[in-house]
Amino acid sequence: MRTIIVTGSAGLIGSETVKRFAKDGARVVGIDNDMRAEFFGAEASTKKTQDNLIANIRNYEHHDLDIRDASAVMELFKQQRGAIDAIVHTASQPSHDWAARDPQTDFTVNANGTLNLLEAARRFSPEAPFVFTSTNKVYGDTPNRLPLRELAKRWEIEPEHEYEPGISETMSIDYTKHSLFGASKAAADLLVQEYGLYFGMPTVSFRGGCLTGPAHAGTELHGFLSYLMICTVSGRPYRVFGYKGKQVRDNIHSFDLVEAFAEYIRAPRAGEVYNIGGSRHSNCSMLEAIEMCEEISGKKLNWSYEEASRIGDHIWWISDVRKFQRHYPQWKFRYGMREILEKIYAAAQCS
Repeated sequence: MRTIIVTGSAGLIGSETVKRFAKDGARVVGIDNDMRAEFFGAEASTKKTQDNLIANIRNYEHHDLDIRDASAVMELFKQQRGAIDAIVHTASQPSHDWAARDPQTDFTVNANGTLNLLEAARRFSPEAPFVFTSTNKVYGDTPNRLPLRELAKRWEIEPEHEYEPGISETMSIDYTKHSLFGASKAAADLLVQEYGLYFGMPTVSFRGGCLTGPAHAGTELHGFLSYLMICTVSGRPYRVFGYKGKQVRDNIHSFDLVEAFAEYIRAPRAGEVYNIGGSRHSNCSMLEAIEMCEEISGKKLNWSYEEASRIGDHIWWISDVRKFQRHYPQWKFRYGMREILEKIYAAAQCS
């Protein structure tokens, strides 16, 4: 039986990955120590998802392991030697706001943790595809220098600009303010590339826009669509930070992202990088997202506006996914913006 190692296995993308490959008949070895609760509080805990995976996925094996512990990571990979078919690394500290509070923890989780996994993979499973969930924050605030025009409910790039279809991998990650989170993820991203290009390992960095879905434990500091719907349904107040609420995000459902992982694993390439997100297929501004949440829920959101924007926040981000689509033409989007929010609403009703 093929074995897939998944880090952050009880999180949004990790749990989707577990279910996807277990359904295919793989044995899934999950690594997750619920640091999300430490980062964002009890409401963001992944314990419930972890318990559901253990109870309901027959071929799932859980390890409460910290990826910063190099010897424990090495030992786990050693135990799985000869059986590992792929590694999907989704574990991270995911918030640039939180990273500024504790830069050392942020960096050791995101950069050192990734290095530990890469080195264990190089030693015990160098032929196994290594999938890393990177972030568009590796580009820092460079996207904010693009020529943007203000529309009624969103910012939009000037017509016929080279990035009108979306921002591609050609954008530089240098000479920009990344935020400390962006810096730690950029370090990990470069390590993943280097292990692919230097050691010839099949590694890939997926630089994600907003990754979302009904399994997201959204909080104010991370998971904006999920948290936005939670606030709309519950009556909890919501704060919009800067850019007149017209900042644009592309949003990709966890199902569609994990299908991209599966396509790569079927035909891996060494040291690859892909921007991945909802692209022109699935995107919205904050104001547009609020409107959709209110329409779907039938409730008014209690929201306020603060002029100061978050450090490292993008005014306009839409991913150009055409490189990935050229390399993997079988991959298609299943979910659009409205469907994503309807799924999140249904999950919020059940929570």
